[in-house]
Amino acid sequence: MIRLASSSQTRAQLLLGTGIEFIQEAKDFDEDSIIATSAKNFVYQATLGKYETNLKAFGFSDYPLLVADTVVTSQGQILRKAKCIDDARNILMTQSGSITSIITCMIYQSCKMKLIDISSTDYIFSDFDMDDLEDYLSSGEWRGKAGACMVEGFCKPYIKEVRGFESTAMGLNTEVLKRFI
Repeated sequence: MIRLASSSQTRAQLLLGTGIEFIQEAKDFDEDSIIATSAKNFVYQATLGKYETNLKAFGFSDYPLLVADTVVTSQGQILRKAKCIDDARNILMTQSGSITSIITCMIYQSCKMKLIDISSTDYIFSDFDMDDLEDYLSSGEWRGKAGACMVEGFCKPYIKEVRGFESTAMGLNTEVLKRFI
């Protein structure tokens, strides 16, 4: 049994799919204070901030602690969570017809070990259909998603090629995690 210090339902689904037992509770960390020039540095700082916040709140002696964060980058831009529908549209249009990298960092801490992993999955997307894009935006499913991206949803039919693990793109590299726990 581990403590998933994340409110992400997608991360919870990934753990359920791997058979890893967990409880899910998290303390929030404000990512807006992070200043980073690269996506990998940003995602590491965000994950470290979440780790330190949740470590203070829960520790890891009763359950190992697992925190993660994901960032999306395309055309040299860090694409964070959209703040409004227009922001989501702009973020998604940056990815349309481009290579998009989804980078996930996780920190796992137990009494026996500490694991820090930064993994990346690249997607080559075809151009998004504007009607599909507007339907997706209207659905609100983009809310709370790094880069407003759902590779398991809206973006799936536009994927021309994938380089890496889908779990990384969904927010938690379970392939790496399973090897260590």
